[in-house]
Amino acid sequence: MHMRALHSGEERGENPCVLPVPESGLYIGRVMHRRLKPFGHRLDYGVFSLLIDIDRVSDVSRKLRLLAHNRWGVLSFHDADHGNCDGQPLRSWVEHCLEERDLDLKGGPIRLFCFPRLWGYAFNPLSIFYCYDPQGRLGALLYEVRNTFGEKHAYVLKVDDAEPSSQVDQETAKVFHVSPFIGMDCRYRFRLTKPGETLKVLIKQSDGEGDPLLIASHVAARRELSDRAITAAVCRFPLMTIKVIAAIHWEALKLWGKGARFHRKPPPPVREVSW
Repeated sequence: MHMRALHSGEERGENPCVLPVPESGLYIGRVMHRRLKPFGHRLDYGVFSLLIDIDRVSDVSRKLRLLAHNRWGVLSFHDADHGNCDGQPLRSWVEHCLEERDLDLKGGPIRLFCFPRLWGYAFNPLSIFYCYDPQGRLGALLYEVRNTFGEKHAYVLKVDDAEPSSQVDQETAKVFHVSPFIGMDCRYRFRLTKPGETLKVLIKQSDGEGDPLLIASHVAARRELSDRAITAAVCRFPLMTIKVIAAIHWEALKLWGKGARFHRKPPPPVREVSW
């Protein structure tokens, strides 16, 4: 299953249903967006993603010919695509964001779920940092959101200790502008499975009246992170990362054609992170 726990729950007398922290892997799946109000609109396309141990990216890339770290490659991961975007290791940024929320996971593992660069390019509308404590319990999620205006924002949400072992449910107010066809008076509800042989992300967005506005999902199956799996993914989705940004603009054009209300972009939040 390509999974490991940092400490054995049986040896430490902990809850044996706690899922082991996953190793780095490749996830093949589909992204779906369905708008519900004021009219219906749907998009659905295939993608592949990385789940990467942010502390061991260089170690992982050295074992592979087709995954580069902080340099050009067919497939590559660049620290500068996330966090402070300064190319520095991501752990210090993530831990700083958690500390702002009074969360201290004491150096536990961190896994990042994101699109890699393909042929040197990537755009990540949503990247998710899964933050564990040293015993392998998921303690927090950091949702890093980008828009097409070159801005980004992070939502940090604590994982409730009472959550079922395989699923997380969270909710937060929207504070960051993403689509010009959706206003700011909205709330997000997240439902995720913890990374394993499958990974599921469901986001429900409601308007200021509490009515469902948009449903987005990402459902993917795990593959071993190997040159063979990377080759298969690239052959299946040769222009995937370019398609992501192209699809955003194409779907926006179709929404405009359907008469969707246009919302001017407000200034970005004063703080880089919200809770």
